[in-house]
Amino acid sequence: MGLFGILLGLALLIWLAFRSWSVLLLAPVAALLAAAASGEPLLAHWTQTFMAGAARFLAQFFPLFLLGALFGKLMEDSGSVSAIASAMTTRLGPRRAVLGVVLAGAIVTYGGVSLFVAFFVLAPMAQALFRAADIPHRLMPAAIALGTSAFTMSALPGTPALQNAIPMPFFGTTPFAAPGLGIIAAAIMLGFGLWSLRRAEAAAHGAGEGYGRDRSRPPQRNRAARARGRLAVGRGHRCQFPHGDGPAATPRHLPPGGGALGHHVAAGGRWRVGGGGALAAAILTLIVVNRRRLPALRQSMDAGANASVLPAVSVASLVGFGAVVAALPAFAMVREAVLSIGGGPLVSLAAATNVSPR
Repeated sequence: MGLFGILLGLALLIWLAFRSWSVLLLAPVAALLAAAASGEPLLAHWTQTFMAGAARFLAQFFPLFLLGALFGKLMEDSGSVSAIASAMTTRLGPRRAVLGVVLAGAIVTYGGVSLFVAFFVLAPMAQALFRAADIPHRLMPAAIALGTSAFTMSALPGTPALQNAIPMPFFGTTPFAAPGLGIIAAAIMLGFGLWSLRRAEAAAHGAGEGYGRDRSRPPQRNRAARARGRLAVGRGHRCQFPHGDGPAATPRHLPPGGGALGHHVAAGGRWRVGGGGALAAAILTLIVVNRRRLPALRQSMDAGANASVLPAVSVASLVGFGAVVAALPAFAMVREAVLSIGGGPLVSLAAATNVSPR
């Protein structure tokens, strides 16, 4: 009965979340449902297990959410995001907007930027690229996830991701362990992912679906010309920013301090591994370099700070759900059964990772 409650709570959480219900409501309800099915005290799990797990997550990661959101908003309002999008569109062509987002995500995460920060930085750029190429915005999360959370995070040799660094002391490995298998796995992930996204994009365009348009509307023609027009920089045209007023003037190229800024951001991704002042330094550098392009600096920083709260609290709620599930007797039985699977520690570890709630 306890295992059934866990599965029911997880299924309810996923099903309603895909129907736009708030995770802030779903996570505690699903956690209490799982606890009730196991005959556990609900109030204790709500106040001590759920809230304690959520609070620990916020204590560890809220600075990353806050600074990452600030950096992403300042990048957007200063025009740096549109400059990057314009440069990538010029080099790759507007028809390869999905590839541009994937490669951008791979570059920043392989350089050491935390996933939390990468999402805040990549989302505005992906919006600009997808809008210019008239690609449905619903494909943006998949493109960002492919670039940040797939092959660079778990397969490419030398990746600085925490998922690669944490197991090293236990297995006695280095960041470059199994380079051949890692490259092969990365190529498979990248190739299959791009193929899937390309099919989804082609199907959407065939159905007349564009960026933010209904399927019933006719398909947009000459997307390449639209992309050149929308991403034109320095010719009297301003890029449109859906969540702000945008910059006073969009820079033609990246700011002169862009290289140093990139190193700062890469270091900021290692907040928990080796010091988090680099991300704050990146924000200060961005403000100094682009001060003239940020006429409403206080409004931009307020918007960035406000944007960090909901994602942080939502993820913390999911962590609280995982903490409740992990504390239930039924999950302990599942964990022991999975860890006892034959085939060596790598097999049991892989299976346990996929069934673990946190």
